[in-house]
Amino acid sequence: MKKSLILLALLAIPVYAYVNDALSFAHEAALPYVKKGFSVREDAWGGDLGVKDQQAVTAQLFKGNEYWFCLGTDVRGAVLTIHIYDSKGKLAEAESWQKGRFAGARVVPAKTGTYYAIITVEKSPEERTGWAVVYAYK
Repeated sequence: MKKSLILLALLAIPVYAYVNDALSFAHEAALPYVKKGFSVREDAWGGDLGVKDQQAVTAQLFKGNEYWFCLGTDVRGAVLTIHIYDSKGKLAEAESWQKGRFAGARVVPAKTGTYYAIITVEKSPEERTGWAVVYAYK
């Protein structure tokens, strides 16, 4: 039993490390918006995905605010995208971009509610690619 717990703990360490590294890149992607007066929320999401896999994360957004969702990975050569949808599945972003290991999407909600950020690993040299998302508002 103890050996299995130790092995499980050791296997979990690399996942945590690369999500932590990806979080640094997500914050780096958000930096231009911070300079424009946006505040980065403490909320962050992360994980790892295979190529062409997707992950949805939810956020409560408020009408009257503007948001930037910023995605990053520490995997050199990986291409990830992020797109924001409303609760009816309609694309809600005003704009999005992707450059190298970074991506972003801006949304100005038409109404207060739950929105979904869909993260996709489009390509990667790794079998699993760690990613993280932060969001900023003003």
